[in-house]
Amino acid sequence: MTEQALCNAMRLHGDTVYRLALCRMQNTADAEDVYQDVFLRLLQQTADWDDEHMKAWLIRATLNRCADLHRFRLRRPVLALEDIPELARPADDSAAGLWDAVARLPEKLRTAVHLHYAEGYSTEEIAALLGVPPATVRTRLHRARRQLKDLLGGIDDE
Repeated sequence: MTEQALCNAMRLHGDTVYRLALCRMQNTADAEDVYQDVFLRLLQQTADWDDEHMKAWLIRATLNRCADLHRFRLRRPVLALEDIPELARPADDSAAGLWDAVARLPEKLRTAVHLHYAEGYSTEEIAALLGVPPATVRTRLHRARRQLKDLLGGIDDE
């Protein structure tokens, strides 16, 4: 991959990679490490992808690198939300309380919510990225919504 192509990929997809890494790692230092590792791996790739394939590869590489760090490092304490950079915060401040609650979800549920609502992927696309059946993604989203309702004090309408 050329340096220009790498710069272009970082410009187009860098925010997505960083936000997903921060969502999974819950630590800015680890998220920055993942970001750097993912783009270094991309630089070593020889494939010539279109934009959507590259984005899918970057998300899959980010998820894999996060899993590697979880396996081989002791997890550091979770940062307070006030310490998270503006890049990780939602653009709409009225949704900040919701994303604070999302940050308290278990990792698998948090990842599904992030990919579906923040990145706009369908359940089938998320399933392909995570290597799980689409029904599993739908179940994780359902459980996440139920837990968010409890966390945010929603009305039980079931």
